[in-house]
Amino acid sequence: MTYEEIPLKVQGSSEYARLQAYIQDTPHDGSLKVKRRPFVLICPGGGYERTSYREGEPTAFHFLNRGYHAGVLRYSTAPYHFPVQVLELGQAVLKLREKAEEWNIDMERLVVQGASAGGHLAASYGVFWNHKLVTEALGVDAEDLRPRGVMLSYPVITTDAVYAHKGSFENLLGKKVSRDADKVSVEKLVTKAMPPCFLWHTVEDATVPVENSILMAMALRKEGIPFELHIFPEGEHGLSLASPVVERENGRGVQKECAQWITLADAWLERLFNSRT
Repeated sequence: MTYEEIPLKVQGSSEYARLQAYIQDTPHDGSLKVKRRPFVLICPGGGYERTSYREGEPTAFHFLNRGYHAGVLRYSTAPYHFPVQVLELGQAVLKLREKAEEWNIDMERLVVQGASAGGHLAASYGVFWNHKLVTEALGVDAEDLRPRGVMLSYPVITTDAVYAHKGSFENLLGKKVSRDADKVSVEKLVTKAMPPCFLWHTVEDATVPVENSILMAMALRKEGIPFELHIFPEGEHGLSLASPVVERENGRGVQKECAQWITLADAWLERLFNSRT
C-alpha cells in the first residue's frame, strides 16, 4: 500500500489542508482480476472546528478492507469559511484524477462520504460539483468533478433554526451566518444533478437532529434522486463506525445496533457500482 499526503491550496485555504490518500497495490501480473479500484473520499466531522480522527482513518481502513482505495480530507476549518471547504474537496478530486492511471483509480466509481459536519461538506459537494462557484474557481469542466455517489452519516444538513446544528454554521460562515444561511442549507439546493445518496441517522441524536437526514431524503425524493435512508432508534451523535474500533476513552461511541450501517453501506455501494444510472 502507498500512503501519501497531498497538500491542497485554494484561495483562502489553511496551511494544513491536505488529502491523506491510502492507495492499495494493484498488480497487473495476472495475480488479480481487479485492475482499477473504486475510491471512497472521506470527510470527517468536527463542527467545522476540527476534523475528527474517529470519523476518518478507521472508516478509510474499512473501505480498504473492501478492496477500495480510500482517502481522508483534512479540510480547512474555522476561521476558514465557505466555500473554501467545497473547493478543497473539488481540488482533492482533481488530484486523484491526475493520479488515476498511476494509482489505478476508477474515477467512474468515486464516492464521497461524510459524517456530521463532514456530511454537510459531502452533501454540499453533491449539489455544488457542477456549479460555477466550483468549476470557475478551479478552472475545470464539471465532468472532471462528478462524484458517483454520496454517503452521509448523521449529517448536518439544514439551517432551519428548529433543527440546525448552530455551531457548524457559525464556524462555516463566520459573521455572514445570518445573511448566507440559505446558501448552505443543503435540502434547499438539491437538483437532479445530485448523485445517488446513502444516509443514516439515529432518533436519539441530541446534537444533530434526525430531521436533518429526513429533510435531505425528502429533497432527494422530490427531485427523483435514488437514495437509501436508515434511521436507528438508539445511539448518540458521532458514532462513526459505532463499533469497538472507535470506542472513546470514556467507553462511549459504541452502539451495536448502529454498527450494521457500514454493512448496509457496503451493499449499497455494490449496487451503485454495478448500476448504469
